[in-house]
Amino acid sequence: MDSDFLPRIGITIGDINGIGPEVIMKSLYKAKINKMCTPVIYGSSKHMNRYKTELGYNDWQFFTIQNTKHANNKKFNLINCYDGPNFELSLGEVKKEAGILAFQALKRATDDLKSGYIEALVTAPISKDNTQGEEFDFPGHTEFLADAFGAEDVLMFLVSEDLRLGVVTGHVALENVKKHITKKNIAAKLDLMKASLVDDFGIQKPKIAVLGLNPHAGENGMLGKEEMEVISPVIEDYRRNGDLVFGPFPTDGFFATSQWKQFDAILAMYHDQGLTPFKMLSFDSGVNFTAGLPGVRTSPDHGTAFDLAGKNVANPGSMLHAIFTAIDIYKSRKLNSELRENAISPIEIKKIIKSNKEKN
Repeated sequence: MDSDFLPRIGITIGDINGIGPEVIMKSLYKAKINKMCTPVIYGSSKHMNRYKTELGYNDWQFFTIQNTKHANNKKFNLINCYDGPNFELSLGEVKKEAGILAFQALKRATDDLKSGYIEALVTAPISKDNTQGEEFDFPGHTEFLADAFGAEDVLMFLVSEDLRLGVVTGHVALENVKKHITKKNIAAKLDLMKASLVDDFGIQKPKIAVLGLNPHAGENGMLGKEEMEVISPVIEDYRRNGDLVFGPFPTDGFFATSQWKQFDAILAMYHDQGLTPFKMLSFDSGVNFTAGLPGVRTSPDHGTAFDLAGKNVANPGSMLHAIFTAIDIYKSRKLNSELRENAISPIEIKKIIKSNKEKN
């Protein structure tokens, strides 16, 4: 791997009236990102200029380019993506034009990621209220990207320095969750999680915990039979194959007693079951990573936060970690690919990954 190569990290602007532009500027401004990557923002130079004026970030400068070929690794690059009626900033408000800009930025960045013009993508939060339309008929970024890449299945994988957590069902209404809790779906998410832990995080023999669906993990069938009839049989299959998969665990006790610290990753059954404890434990540093895509995509684990827009109080921690995580995962995938091509043994791969982490 070329140690001097700086990966091009695409960053979509998200909803311009939310906190996306603010956390992007703060992340790039304070962290000297250019020493680790070449940032390419997908958005609107006009609206970014207005936004930075609103926040008093007039000394923060970006370089407007037509495409990634012109990206300068010593500057913050921006590609204009907006094609629509002229509009002004309306900080804290949901506006149709802002949704159009958010989608067009995402579409352009996704096309560049698929074409290899950027090495990874970091997406600032969008509003589902103004992005929906003929070209974006999805619950969120995860589903849009899965469709764009033609991925049969992906995993919403929330990661931080201490905690990694995926969900079997993502943006699914609670009343529909139960019908998606099948042996096939649980196994598919476990396979994606295992592969990601190895390729993206360098954990060669991951230890995974699986949460139950019902209160107290079903209480031996008294509070629901999914644990006995669906979840436990899948776990047993993995154990027979030599995988370190355990559970199902009752969610409340599992997190209350810090049992989660004993595992490399956790698989929850549904969105709030996993994201509530994750955000309580890792809100300022948590990252939403889409495992299972050919390309690398991360995002901060917060939303548009319209109530904070323009007040210069948004915490950039999650966005900053999303950028760092995208860089790390890209490098890990590239390293693993090169090692496999050279037929280096798994033991040697582990040693090299450990050595690289210690150097960084």
